[in-house]
Amino acid sequence: MTDKIALTPKTHTTPPARFSHGVKKGNILQVAGQVGFLPAEQGKPPTPAGPTLREQTLQTLANVKAILEEGGASWDDVMMIRVYLTDTGHFAEFNEIYDRYFEEQALTAAAPARTTVYVGLPEGLLIEVDALAVLG
Repeated sequence: MTDKIALTPKTHTTPPARFSHGVKKGNILQVAGQVGFLPAEQGKPPTPAGPTLREQTLQTLANVKAILEEGGASWDDVMMIRVYLTDTGHFAEFNEIYDRYFEEQALTAAAPARTTVYVGLPEGLLIEVDALAVLG
């Protein structure tokens, strides 16, 4: 049986609880929920990319991508994306940012499936995203 491998890119700090930023087992890679924190700075608390949905969304997607790459995957390998927004009023704006981001990624595979739900997140955070990828 294939071992599970925990994935933590250099841009990420150790998680605040007992979980991994990403886990790979065989050809399956699960990215844990990521938020729009800027790349980790040793000894400093995590800082959001900015107060806007755009800033946080782009950083959140960059954080997910970093974990995918750490596990040898790309957006083309992603089967499912789950998006957690704190405000129903952000849905249209998020879709515009999301569509443009993935146009720029030049996916060669079909777009992943996606679910969007509304949740509470810690103060100042507007979005969280997780992803499931299948390699090769």
